[in-house]
Amino acid sequence: MLRLVLELAPCLLGGFWLGRRFPTLPSRLAPPLLRWGMPLSLTGLLLKGGLPLSAIPMAGLIAGLTLGGLLLCRQAPGLLPTRSLQLGAMVGNTGYFGLPVAIALLPSEALGFSVIYDLIGTLITWSAGPVLLSPGQSSARAMTLLKTPVVQALLLALPLGLTPWGPLLGQWLWLPARIVLWMLLLLVGMRLGLVLQRIDQADQGERPSLTGALVIKLLLLPALMWLLSGLLQLPELMRQALVLQAAAPTAMSVLLLAEAADAQDADGQETLPAARLVLWSSGAAALSLPLWFQLTAAM
Repeated sequence: MLRLVLELAPCLLGGFWLGRRFPTLPSRLAPPLLRWGMPLSLTGLLLKGGLPLSAIPMAGLIAGLTLGGLLLCRQAPGLLPTRSLQLGAMVGNTGYFGLPVAIALLPSEALGFSVIYDLIGTLITWSAGPVLLSPGQSSARAMTLLKTPVVQALLLALPLGLTPWGPLLGQWLWLPARIVLWMLLLLVGMRLGLVLQRIDQADQGERPSLTGALVIKLLLLPALMWLLSGLLQLPELMRQALVLQAAAPTAMSVLLLAEAADAQDADGQETLPAARLVLWSSGAAALSLPLWFQLTAAM
């Protein structure tokens, strides 16, 4: 567990301070990281961990649980009063947050499972998310799927993995991949610092409760993933990777989609709930993720 703390805390806390001290820094750091760094990092992780055929039923489980959960969340407006909370309760920050956790707690053989979870989550977020939050813009935003780092990495890693140099490239890219993930954690901390500033400056009127979304995202979703993966008799390492990714905090992309939705609707009220959910789930996940790891390791 000490390794997890050392993996997350310095970058998140340092980024949090930098984000509040230098508000424009994240906007300058994010483009090169997302355009070049993230695809390179994910390609290295995929080549290092591999893409086993056993991951195919796992991908179906991830997609089924996430999409089914979204449909159920849409039917619970009393528990999840805004659309951004409904989306944020089901899609997690598996790339920036979940992958460093997997590296800290699991062997390298689990990296492929974790990246596949990130891939499925990204596809769902950027396809179902716009439909849920801003239906009029869904077709245009769906085209951004091919530009997401995890899709680019998969398109690059698949042919490279078929060559004799795939394992060697995975070894060479391992350290650069780790450095990029540390930079991404730093970026997450910066964005959380900016999110806190936004919340502080926002209208202090009535705010929708986050309890339902937090319970679903950090407790119910990983519990269901643990139960279903056990019923399907998935390998133990795959189960651990799935549960840890399911327990990741709400994805930053939910906040981006909420901002886009409010930009299209003068009366939109999606951004502030999304910002609060991202902030609180990220803080709470730092406590809940180690507990989920201990639970899955003991089973």
